[in-house]
This record gives sequence, structure tokens and C-alpha cells, in this order.
Amino acid sequence: MISDMPIIEESFDSLALLSAETGLGLDWNLVFTLPPWMRAIWQNFGTGANLFLRSVRQNNQVLGIAPLQIRQGTASLIGTVDVCDYQDFITVPGREREFYQAIIDELLERKINRLHLETIRADSTIVTHLMPLAQERGFKVEYHKSDVSSDMQLPADWNDYLTILESKQRHELKRKMRNLNEAVVTNYRTVEVKDDLLSATEDFLKLFPESRGDKARFMTSAMQMYFRSLAAALADTGILRYGSLELNGQPIAMVMYFDYLDNYYLYNSAYDPVYRSLSVGIISKALCIKDGIEKGKQRFDFLKGPEVYKSHLGGGEFPVYSCEITF
Repeated sequence: MISDMPIIEESFDSLALLSAETGLGLDWNLVFTLPPWMRAIWQNFGTGANLFLRSVRQNNQVLGIAPLQIRQGTASLIGTVDVCDYQDFITVPGREREFYQAIIDELLERKINRLHLETIRADSTIVTHLMPLAQERGFKVEYHKSDVSSDMQLPADWNDYLTILESKQRHELKRKMRNLNEAVVTNYRTVEVKDDLLSATEDFLKLFPESRGDKARFMTSAMQMYFRSLAAALADTGILRYGSLELNGQPIAMVMYFDYLDNYYLYNSAYDPVYRSLSVGIISKALCIKDGIEKGKQRFDFLKGPEVYKSHLGGGEFPVYSCEITF
């Protein structure tokens, strides 16, 4: 530990206070690193691990936060690949090197000999600062592509969006939306009020297992508890949203997403298989994109996974990495 940079033990409550202090300069650029999210992750998936929440400070200034969990001598960020799409440490831009020096020294002092880090973007501070520092200090660093994600910049209006789609996909989307409008009268609405969000979560959990067999296998009782915990944790933040495509007031397709820092993050989706032939699943996603455009959002992130619909709706694919550092 660097003597003039004390390592402070934190709690989820103290992290919530730090995240609310905008003047600290901490870069909370990932929705998955927000304290209420990490609390829900820890409560549902933290069994068997020791919580290691630490901040590095210098002259009472916070340089960064390490939201870690420890299992059998290995430290990892709080999260799991099944429910966290991007992960990183929380740092003050320009102070990353000092922060990571102090954290590495603290881990070494505690005999923690490995950092296992997953779902990392190439622009994360892990890649740009931690990995070079670890290599400089002679530690073994393994880094490889583990998945892909997709996103796109949102244009000024819906017509501009349609023009960026490939000709075939633009025609297909228009055809699907026309077929739906001719078959039934539907309404798409955004759910964002706290009490409505909790009710919409139950609607979403009812639809989810019906969508596909793999979704039913994913949505175990433990995973349902996590989704309820996450919705309850985020309901007060103004971040959680549901887009609901409804017929006669009942949802036939839903998207669960996050509105954070002028970006939409499509977290998951579900639909009633009775209406599969009307492509309500893909249409609900397109309407979520349309909503983001109309509200002036800057970017639409489809999040992790190689699903083909993402490129059909305009997403550009990029790699996501895993990193292991052995001390």
C-alpha cells in the first residue's frame, strides 16, 4: 500500500453517497457499476465470496473504487457474465495509474494472488491502465476475446434510422410493422414510474419463459429473485425502463432496458409466442429504438451476445474481453 494513499473499506451505502457526489470526478460511466446494481448482484450471487469494497484516497480525494469479491484467493469484480454485460473499476480520469498501483499493493499485502476480470470493453480502464501497469511490474497477464456486443449511434429521426439499415432489413422491418398494424391494433408504451415498474417486472417475468426454450432455462427461480431485486433497487433511480407492446391493454412483447447518460441499454426482452408470426419480439425492439430517437438519446446499446437481430436493426459488433492477472 502506498503510504500517502490510504485504502478505505466501503459499503454499498457509502458507495451510494460517493456516486451522488458529482464533484468528486469519479467516472460512473457503466450502468453495471452503479451501487444499487452491485448490491442486487451481491445479494443474489455473492454466496461463498467475501466482499472487498475499497476506495483509494489521497488528501481526502477519492482516486477510485475497487468493487471486488474474493473467492479462494482470486479477486473478481462484483458481477457475473450471465447478468453483467460490461465491467470495470470506478476511477477519476487522470488518476488511474496511482489508483491501480495502490490496489495491486493492497491485494499483494492480503495474499490475493489473482485477478479474474470478465466482460471488459477495449476502452475500459482495465485494458488502458491496469494491464499495462501489471505487465510493467512483471505480473502474468492473459487477455482474450470472450464474447461480442453491439451498439449504434442514434440518428436525428426515424426516417434517418431506416436509411442506415441494409436495404433488405429496412424492407423487412417495414413489412413486419405493416403486417402487425393490419392484423391487430396495438399500443407501445414506456413504463418508468416506480409503482408501475414493479408491476411491469411481474408481467415481464410471466412473458419471459414463454418466449423460447433457452429463456425458460435461464429464468430459474433464483434468477427471478434477482430480476425482482434489480427492479426494486433501480426503481427509484430513474434508470430502469420497460417498453411494452400491448394488445387490449395486455403486453404481448416487452423489452427491459436502461436509460443512462443519454444512452439506451437493451437488457432483455420477452414476447407471447401466440404472436410470434407477427414478429412482435423484433418490433418491440424497433419501437424501443424509435422511442430513443424521439427522446434525443445518443446511442443504443444492444449489449452482449451475437444474436443476428442486432445487426438487422443496425447494430455494429465489437469484441468483449476477459483478463486474468496473476501476481
